Amino acid sequence: MTVHLFTHRDCLFHDNGKDHPEKADRLRMVWHYLEEEGFEDIIKHEASLAEEDLLKLAHTPDYVQYIKSHRPSSGIVQLDPDTFMSPGSYEAALRAVGAVRDAVDFVMAGKGKIAFCAARPPGHHAEQNKAMGFCLFNQVAIGSIYAHQKYDIPKVAVMDFDVHHGNGTQAIFEPHPHLFYASTHQEAPFYPGTGHAHETGCGNIVNAPLPEGSNGTLFRSKMEEMILPALDKFAPDLLFISAGFDAHHADPCAGLNWTEEDYQWATEKLLEIAKKHSHGRIISVMEGGYDLVGLAQSAQIHVKTLLDA
Repeated sequence: MTVHLFTHRDCLFHDNGKDHPEKADRLRMVWHYLEEEGFEDIIKHEASLAEEDLLKLAHTPDYVQYIKSHRPSSGIVQLDPDTFMSPGSYEAALRAVGAVRDAVDFVMAGKGKIAFCAARPPGHHAEQNKAMGFCLFNQVAIGSIYAHQKYDIPKVAVMDFDVHHGNGTQAIFEPHPHLFYASTHQEAPFYPGTGHAHETGCGNIVNAPLPEGSNGTLFRSKMEEMILPALDKFAPDLLFISAGFDAHHADPCAGLNWTEEDYQWATEKLLEIAKKHSHGRIISVMEGGYDLVGLAQSAQIHVKTLLDA
């Protein structure tokens, strides 16, 4: 199976400052690993710049203006304890959103079935009116709403296996029964402190929090007991993955102990859901992952599994 890679060099120019874990080398390393032998069937596409109206599918107009107005002409500005903007941040975030929009258009035009959006900054913590957790705009939420509205897709699902709960995606999805959000993550009080099992939205949210120190065995068990049956029951017409790779055992920003093989297994299971319900259509969106080698190796096996579908 061909995998279509949507990315852009502008995403390198978002700078969070010295020693911040969310840095441009993350994207460079992923690109490097996806250029190795065996990845010749990846087709690269330059991500477009998202328009402001696209951002407003998931964010308030005031928030979009707030982010736009806070881009500095030099230096770095701080939006919250973890989230910063540099002169290149706004364009990088627009490219990250544009990558997901482009992937939706490409897949829905029947030009391909599987896309991987390798961009930064990540997005799943960004709420309707709040930047947080390294995130400016919530590209997977924007892409999901865009797909539903433009292509009249009845049901859109996001599976998020980032080690941090995607509070922003959940909050945006909660009132909308045609949008489904499922997440495995390190349990609260770990950042951002949300994602309890009792948070179910309008029946469209499934959270499977994992204790600190747990390995891939518990992750696979929670997926099989909670996440995969719920996804199967929802029967999405389009499946997104918020693909964070910071549950890896080497990651410095979290406390779970997954291996690359756990990401391979999860990808295989999500492919089964997509083949059953969404004509094999998957759009995977890179989120976290802060050990450079762990991130790159995990993203590599994720994409290789998509290629082997």
